[in-house]
Amino acid sequence: MTTVRLNTTDSASLDTGAVIVGIHSGPDGPRPAPGAGGIDEALGGKLAVTLTAMGVKGKAGEIAKFPTFGALPAPLVVAVGLGDEPEGAYDLETLRRAAGEAVRSLAGTASAALALPAGTAEEAGAVALGALLGAYAFTKYRTTGEQQEPVGELTLLSGAEGAEQAVARASVLAESVTLVRDLVNMPPSDLWPARLAEIAEQAGGEAGLAVEVLDEKALREGGYGGIVAVGQGSANPPRLVRLSYTHPEAAKTLAFVGKGITFDSGGLSLKPSASMDWMKSDMGGAGAVLGAMLGVARLGLKVNVVGYMCLAENMPSGTAQRPSDVFTSFSGKTVEVLDTDAEGRLVLIDGIARAAQDNPDLIVDVATLTGAQIVALGWRTAGVMANDDELRERIVEIAAEQGEGAWGMPLPEELRKGLDSQVADIANLQPERWGSMLTAGIFLREFVPDGVKWAHIDMAGPAFNKAQPYGYTPKGGTGAITRTLVGIAESYAG
Repeated sequence: MTTVRLNTTDSASLDTGAVIVGIHSGPDGPRPAPGAGGIDEALGGKLAVTLTAMGVKGKAGEIAKFPTFGALPAPLVVAVGLGDEPEGAYDLETLRRAAGEAVRSLAGTASAALALPAGTAEEAGAVALGALLGAYAFTKYRTTGEQQEPVGELTLLSGAEGAEQAVARASVLAESVTLVRDLVNMPPSDLWPARLAEIAEQAGGEAGLAVEVLDEKALREGGYGGIVAVGQGSANPPRLVRLSYTHPEAAKTLAFVGKGITFDSGGLSLKPSASMDWMKSDMGGAGAVLGAMLGVARLGLKVNVVGYMCLAENMPSGTAQRPSDVFTSFSGKTVEVLDTDAEGRLVLIDGIARAAQDNPDLIVDVATLTGAQIVALGWRTAGVMANDDELRERIVEIAAEQGEGAWGMPLPEELRKGLDSQVADIANLQPERWGSMLTAGIFLREFVPDGVKWAHIDMAGPAFNKAQPYGYTPKGGTGAITRTLVGIAESYAG
């Protein structure tokens, strides 16, 4: 994994593979941003002139490279656009994306220096995090030399007070997100429920978490009807992983619950093939919970956090659950299964009901739950629902602070009737398509005990980028919502 270290050396004197500087767009052409002064001076004050001649405007995310011809120890300068110069503080997400875009463009380079705006600890942390996330590459299954390795070592130029702590936090977050991306990108042939449980057990143990894994027999005996029902069609049986972090000075307890469908064929309600090839990402919620738990532990936050990974593989077979089947969930409520492709909510309700037994101050579930989320909000914005309006908006704010897109969505009471079942306490979906993201949230809410604060994050789109890379986000697994969960834990920490 790429590493980043702090340095206060003049950017023009660093012996490195490339120097990254920021540029703003202006009425008279591009303007060097803070941090670029040393490079501009070494180039005889011609940085802006050079970029203008290249047709560079300084638009956010724009990349320009040019050789230094010996004017600097570094053979290459990479200028990344930051857009208009801010009147006050820099937008941290702008810095994250710029750093990520620049570092991503340097794949195959051994080292690089970041001479971007980093005058405060927050800015330094943003640049470091964006750079580390931008350096990501998933090469595990590559056998040819076509895939260039990411930048190995980054030097961040900043003398800001608190920068060291900010960079350390960024490194922890990047390590967590990298793990989640790797897990989402792994083929389901190599990541079935028991294997993902083993990975969580090993990583959790190394981070000092208490880990408990329930196998298919324990799940059946424990009354986890939803997880058992979804997993019964697969040759790879289901698992429930419980991760626990405690701090002696903690005053609050949080519970995170993640959907972990290691592959979703739709079950007997089979998906069309065009909707199935990226369903290895359907465990992204459980991955985010694992990544966040590791981050919380490594940051040593003063809050108790319990994480549940609800793991199953949804496959069609002679033993698979059928439309019209009824099972008893962990809460004791019965559920009629009208569509086996609405399976994520079935594993989540067991995790939510079990998490409630930990008496948390808040339960947050996170899942790649509905295609309706993508229809409503697109590929980059998660939907946030909650049984408390203030809580919902606070989670949206935290997501924005972390640089993750989220939007608050309602839970209209009139949609509840669509979940009525003639034979069970509730059906797993409404017959009509309309408002199905919201109805899924309403379904989950039915399993949250009275008096317990709860929020649901549907990140079906943000978990997997099917388009081209952008900013610090690669194609494929993104690690979405991992940082938001850590941010929630930080907001509850003493």
